[in-house]
Amino acid sequence: MAYSELYQKIYEVVAKIPEGRVATYGQIAWLVGKPRAPRIIGYAMNRAPAELELPCHRVVNRLGEMAPLHAFGGQDFQRFMLEEEGVIFLENGCIDLEKSQWRPESEKISQSEETIRDFGI
Repeated sequence: MAYSELYQKIYEVVAKIPEGRVATYGQIAWLVGKPRAPRIIGYAMNRAPAELELPCHRVVNRLGEMAPLHAFGGQDFQRFMLEEEGVIFLENGCIDLEKSQWRPESEKISQSEETIRDFGI
């Protein structure tokens, strides 16, 4: 897989993160078939073309912490955007991943059912 193809897969996953939910770098890495490479997700977010209008602010680390200070105009602005979408935060400032993490399992099941129908299985 070429590097740009991997970024394309990453951007497709990030585009699916719904408002009010977040995904972790590791979660996205797993979803694109690179479970041991969560840092690549951060690099891809940093290089995401603005015209794609991706919800990069919905991507956080495994602890529910905000992106580094240089991203999204700072951690306070990222938090503001997420709070506006209904993401729940804990007292320590981290996102409550139990309540706010995106769980696309049901979406995967729907896609699998479509594939089965398409092939008449």
